[in-house]
Amino acid sequence: MISPKYAREIPQRYRLEAAKCKSCGKINFPPRLVCPRCKSREFETVRLSNEGKILTYTIIRVSSDTFSHQTPYAVAIIETNDGAKLMAMIADSDLNEIEIGKKVKLVFRKIQDEGVWGLHCYGYKAVLI
Repeated sequence: MISPKYAREIPQRYRLEAAKCKSCGKINFPPRLVCPRCKSREFETVRLSNEGKILTYTIIRVSSDTFSHQTPYAVAIIETNDGAKLMAMIADSDLNEIEIGKKVKLVFRKIQDEGVWGLHCYGYKAVLI
């Protein structure tokens, strides 16, 4: 992850903030400038539920150098209880227990360290309920 991009995404990564369209009510995560459903440009900031379910997932067995010490690990598309969809690593779980439809809770964790100075990048991972 590149530091400037990470800094721009801090509200979403630290507080699970999304944009709710004032016109049609669609929740966009990450926030967008234009609603993909109705093309409105007016949004309000909402905080997402930290619980949801697995829509789909994959097991990563060969990864980039950054995450190679964590292989194998699972990455899933999670639908929160309020309907937003996001991608997150599944942590602290037996890979054999992961199934589509299983309930998860999003927990705040360190995602990675960046650069020679070790900038800590935080965000959310999912754990099975």
